[in-house]
Amino acid sequence: MSKPKIFVLDTNIILHDHNAIRRFQDNDLVIPIAVIEELDKFKKGNDALSYNARAFMRDADRITEGKDFGQDGIQIGKNLGRFKIEPNHPFSDEYRDLFHEDIPDHRILSTAMWVRDTHPDRFVALVTKDVNLRMKAKAAGMTVQDYLTDRVEEARIENSQKEVQIYTLPSEVLQALCYGPETAIPWKDAVDSRPEPNQLFKFKWEKDGEDLVCARYDADRDRIVLIKAREAYGIRPRNDEQKMALDACLNPKIQLVSLTGGAGTGKTLIALAAALEQEKEYDQIILSRPTVILGNQDIGFLPGDQKTKMSPFLQPLMDNLNVIKQQFKPTSKEAQKIEGMLTQERLLIEPLAYIRGRSLGKCFFIIDEAQNLTPHEIKTIITRAGQGTKMVFTGDVFQIDQPYLDRWSNGLTHLGEKMDGQKLFQHIFLRKGERSELAALASKLL
Repeated sequence: MSKPKIFVLDTNIILHDHNAIRRFQDNDLVIPIAVIEELDKFKKGNDALSYNARAFMRDADRITEGKDFGQDGIQIGKNLGRFKIEPNHPFSDEYRDLFHEDIPDHRILSTAMWVRDTHPDRFVALVTKDVNLRMKAKAAGMTVQDYLTDRVEEARIENSQKEVQIYTLPSEVLQALCYGPETAIPWKDAVDSRPEPNQLFKFKWEKDGEDLVCARYDADRDRIVLIKAREAYGIRPRNDEQKMALDACLNPKIQLVSLTGGAGTGKTLIALAAALEQEKEYDQIILSRPTVILGNQDIGFLPGDQKTKMSPFLQPLMDNLNVIKQQFKPTSKEAQKIEGMLTQERLLIEPLAYIRGRSLGKCFFIIDEAQNLTPHEIKTIITRAGQGTKMVFTGDVFQIDQPYLDRWSNGLTHLGEKMDGQKLFQHIFLRKGERSELAALASKLL
């Protein structure tokens, strides 16, 4: 019988998932003391990283209470392996000059290599989400892996980014869908198998079928229904995907919407226009986005008070609001209504950190740049939803600013993968940029 494997965990694994030590089945885990030192820096704060650091340390304290690690470590739980916090070990003479700088990454790597050399009869691997550390480990001949437990399969991501399938239908069927009294048809008239809830379709005429008809499967009616061309607060969709996105944002039955796509595809603009169109149905409209500081700088380096510090991060949301306001004259009732909602705080633009702990009832909540959220953060936000609340998450999984998230493990990808097929959820991938002809050309060629 083969011995359990040994996995050495990097700090970012725990910051990503505080339950990580319970995800490796019956294999053994080693946590370098350098990881504990790094976690100590995150114990204060209200963000997800701080929460995960505290939660892990509390769990580790419970597991080790009244016990010593000994030589083999401590049992994590039933049917799980053992774990041990290992003191730092230096590099061997062969690698000491290669990694001469004394930094946490090098201490973690040197300890992992020591564990490997101490257990030649067992499989030992370093697990990290840090690409640079993975490259260093490979250069030193150390087996290294990414954390794959919450990684969405490539095929599922590709499916969420495919164009909506086009079907050719007889003229009489499309006539019934487009011009019949119900603007709906039985799904059996169009496809061979029952669609998933809110599945999207494009249909073209059997003869001379140039124009496409957009439709959606309504699970409650068990019929495919027409997606009509609509306008919301002066914003009119410019392509089929935008038409589908606006339909989802305006549909009260769909309480959770995911809009993904590249820059300039209209994700946030469509969501905001739909929210303003339905402002009478909600007590509050909130636009928010995670605050991501590049270059590992703290927000305190920015001048001014709290509101001034946050202004640069929220400006893209204001830009979308200004686009809508420009559709109307400053003296129009629509423009005056927006100003009134801002004054009365019925329309709020706030950083996501300020939303934590709130219960969001009868609210239209738009979360921009959601690809920078972890799966745990996405879950935390959605579980704040009260009665009558609708949430729209927008983002581009190819534009991630968080160092330990990628397009397979970020919260927006997980949202689409886990919620797929639910009646309350709809995902739309917007492919075509509509910001300007210049922006579209640059996106294609540069």
